[in-house]
Amino acid sequence: MIKAIAIDDELPALQIIDIFCNRIDFISLEKSFNKPVDALKYINKYPVDLLFLDINMPSLSGLDLYRSIRQETMVIFTTAHSNYAVDGFDLNAIDFLLKPFTFERFLQAAQKAQQQQQLKNSLSVSTATFIYIRADYSLLKIDTNDILFIEGLDDYLKIHLANQKPVVARMTLKSIVEKLPEENFQRVHRSYVVALNKITSLRSKMITIGNEEVPVSNSYEESFLKHFNK
Repeated sequence: MIKAIAIDDELPALQIIDIFCNRIDFISLEKSFNKPVDALKYINKYPVDLLFLDINMPSLSGLDLYRSIRQETMVIFTTAHSNYAVDGFDLNAIDFLLKPFTFERFLQAAQKAQQQQQLKNSLSVSTATFIYIRADYSLLKIDTNDILFIEGLDDYLKIHLANQKPVVARMTLKSIVEKLPEENFQRVHRSYVVALNKITSLRSKMITIGNEEVPVSNSYEESFLKHFNK
């Protein structure tokens, strides 16, 4: 879901964006602002994924507002003046909507934002991330993409890795889960955490990862299936 806000000094324009967003199931319009300064304060406190941003506003232009945002945020500019298009695209805008625009044109712009978001997410997941684990009197650097699953053994962990010997470390499952990227690791049992993208099969509450089997307990089943089905 793409979290968005709309900024325009004209209330009818904001109403149209609100109506159009309600017809799109992958965009959540969090708030609308007719005062750009108020919008800027909100963005700095509550970052969003996407702005529907009017350019020609009296107190602060949309171009200047976007330049002042500290977070990485996508923008779709809206304006009644086509001469702003070049400036908009110089700021790497997702799209430029010339008023009045149809729902079909609005949807086309929104789909571009969706594609950009999906690309960003896929790159984030595929990028190697590392955690540091103290084991064998040394600090080991482990690529999380190599982790198959983690087994809890009282006060110790056994980290099973692809094409490598397992690493045994003195720490709890809870503490290592806090280090792992949550989009790909899920606790399935009080004694097991699995890498979702390493699962080869699931049958009768038993996960298969390579040649190993990991049980799914009743208390973790609902949460695990919710993430696994995604």
